[in-house]
Amino acid sequence: MERPLERRAATRTAVVWDACRRRLDGAAAQTVLDIGGGTGGFAVRVAELGHHVTVIDPSPDALAALDRRARERGVADLVDGRQGDLGDAVDLVPAGAADLVLCHEVLGLLDDPADALAVIGRLLRPGGALSLLVSQQHAAVLGRAMAGHFAQARDLLTGVPGPADHERRFTADELRTLLGEGGFDVVDMHAVRVFTDLVPSALLDLEPGAVDGLLELERAVAGRPEYLTLAAQIHTLATH
Repeated sequence: MERPLERRAATRTAVVWDACRRRLDGAAAQTVLDIGGGTGGFAVRVAELGHHVTVIDPSPDALAALDRRARERGVADLVDGRQGDLGDAVDLVPAGAADLVLCHEVLGLLDDPADALAVIGRLLRPGGALSLLVSQQHAAVLGRAMAGHFAQARDLLTGVPGPADHERRFTADELRTLLGEGGFDVVDMHAVRVFTDLVPSALLDLEPGAVDGLLELERAVAGRPEYLTLAAQIHTLATH
């Protein structure tokens, strides 16, 4: 049974997990590459579906936690952790070997998103899929303004990270263009965390059924394009 903290965390990840699971459910054993997968929040769940997952992450501590989690869940034989980043991936795994690449909350931290997508394209087999999760620009502007950081909000209108902000954010149109130029075909695009970041945690803790209600609402709007501009993140599933 899920604990309360796990239920709250699900409101942040459920839409992305649902999309990945639909891609994997019913498929023969797949080879999955998780870029920046850290402690294995997604990787271990993918392994529990019977697929082999290689996690590439620069943190040895995160990889150690990944190994412990995989052992505790009985899927250590399906999870392989390797230290490095996306730039190292071509040396750590064979080109064209991945059926699915997970790149969650990584692209916006890289200097050249187009180059990163080119690397991912080389790692995927023909027809393989990319699960891409990035921060969404309009929500970041709104969030800064609501917190009273008006100068930061104005700076974020350009989409270019400021000196104290190392993450690049994207609009849905920018993602479609970037992926198209990289040889990817967008299959689905989902609005992620439309309401979750705006709902007080005290309400979720104290109001019976609030977490389940929020989770249902996030799932209900995830596929509606009008909510992409409100979402904290955009999840895209694309084939190559």
